[in-house]
Amino acid sequence: MEPSGPASLARGVLLWAAFAVPALTADRIGLNEPRSGWQQAAGVAVLAVAVAVSRRLPPVAFVLVAALSMTAAPALFTVSYGPALGVCALLLGLRAGQARPAVLCFAAVGCAGTARIVLTGVDPAPEWLVMTGTLLFGCVFPWLGGRYWRQSRELAEAGWLRAARLEDEAGLAEERARLRERARIAQDMHDSLGHELSLIALRAGALQVAPGLGDEHRAAAADLRAAAADATDRLQRIIGVLREDDDEPVPLSPAGETLEQLVARAAESGLPVRWEPGGRDPAAGPHSSGPGEVAERLLHRVVREALTNAARHAPGAPVVVAVTGRAAGTSVTVTNGRPTQDGSRPSGGGTGLLGLRAAVASVGGEFEAGAHGEGFRVRAYVPGQPVAARTPRPARAPFTHARRRVAAGLGTAAGVGVVLVGAAFGWYAYAETHSVLEPAAYAKLRVGAPVAEVERVLPERDVNDPPEERAPAPPDGADCRYYRASGELFVSVAHFRLCFDAGRLVAKDVVPGVGLSGEGREEYEEFAR
Repeated sequence: MEPSGPASLARGVLLWAAFAVPALTADRIGLNEPRSGWQQAAGVAVLAVAVAVSRRLPPVAFVLVAALSMTAAPALFTVSYGPALGVCALLLGLRAGQARPAVLCFAAVGCAGTARIVLTGVDPAPEWLVMTGTLLFGCVFPWLGGRYWRQSRELAEAGWLRAARLEDEAGLAEERARLRERARIAQDMHDSLGHELSLIALRAGALQVAPGLGDEHRAAAADLRAAAADATDRLQRIIGVLREDDDEPVPLSPAGETLEQLVARAAESGLPVRWEPGGRDPAAGPHSSGPGEVAERLLHRVVREALTNAARHAPGAPVVVAVTGRAAGTSVTVTNGRPTQDGSRPSGGGTGLLGLRAAVASVGGEFEAGAHGEGFRVRAYVPGQPVAARTPRPARAPFTHARRRVAAGLGTAAGVGVVLVGAAFGWYAYAETHSVLEPAAYAKLRVGAPVAEVERVLPERDVNDPPEERAPAPPDGADCRYYRASGELFVSVAHFRLCFDAGRLVAKDVVPGVGLSGEGREEYEEFAR
């Protein structure tokens, strides 16, 4: 609601003055039928009331102006109050939040106008068409424009609020992404360093049992092995604190080597591992690219984590790495047997396997990890082309929806208006062209002729809006009929008046058209003689 104050009062006075100008001047310049002074004063007073209540009660303001227009003209179309009617309809759409009050107002005006035309109208059909066209183009169209204007302002305000909220959310998302990236980098460091530390522990264990080694060096090797295991545990605990979600897919850093090279390096460190290729090696190298790059990195990570766990939890157990490559994807299986050496089994939170499970699932693969016989097995299948995440279809913008709805309303109203205008024009053309009395037939008519004789040459209709103000005074008690002297449309033409009394023609007169004088007037007056 707009604030009240001196500025609002000034705008109201200016609006009332704009309404009053056509109401006071239309009669003087001949655009309306002349009205008395008190009628004009009453109309200006009603306009003032309508302006006063238009801010808080726009439906009441529209009904007041519509009633004023209907009082002046049964067809609702009047130059005096037409501008006020259109502006009040515009304000009704701009200031009324719901459409139901406006629809009820339009329906009430249409029903009242129809009733008045039926009861007092001279020719109801064309008057009803004019009233309907005025209601549509002078009321419904401005109301739709005001409603569209209101929705545009509301959606613009909502858009700015949404932009501010999205900006804040973008800042929060950026900060969260930064923290997540730090955690991912830390997790990747844990995987890489944990693997290397496990290999160091393997080398220390091999050195500890080497023949010919002194007790002092054997104890040093055992301490080195225990220190590597403790460092792995501490690294895992630190990474567990940094990670936000244990189920979150871990990042996939470049492998830096093929799977066969990874297995060979683990074997050189003392891990009893055997490579069993069942097809091509999916990790062609650190510089691989293309659709399978993600799959290659993920397979390298699976094998590295499985070898690390085997070295830590099953020292001395034989390990088999089997890889099967095919067009649809690649399967890798890492199986270790029962441990054959004694050693401490560091505790772990299982974040490595959980992270791998989430990472494989995120690309549409399958992951299994669990006991197998007397040992443990890790199996992963990664498709060659990762399954793309389905992007949800964005919701339709509110502004687009509102704009289409208003456009549909305007289009419907325009279509109905075109039909009504076409029907009104067709009726007007039919009524005007079928009320023409040919000048030659008029000249043959004689005063005193019986009605039956005269009606044989008369057209099927008489004029609906006769020019009585330009015609001479009719005979007392006579029934006068008016007929057009020409079939021209949208121009003022001469009319023939025939007056009947007691079953006979008692008078015939020529009523010249507006501006018809001189030779034109004499041409029609000769038919009266």
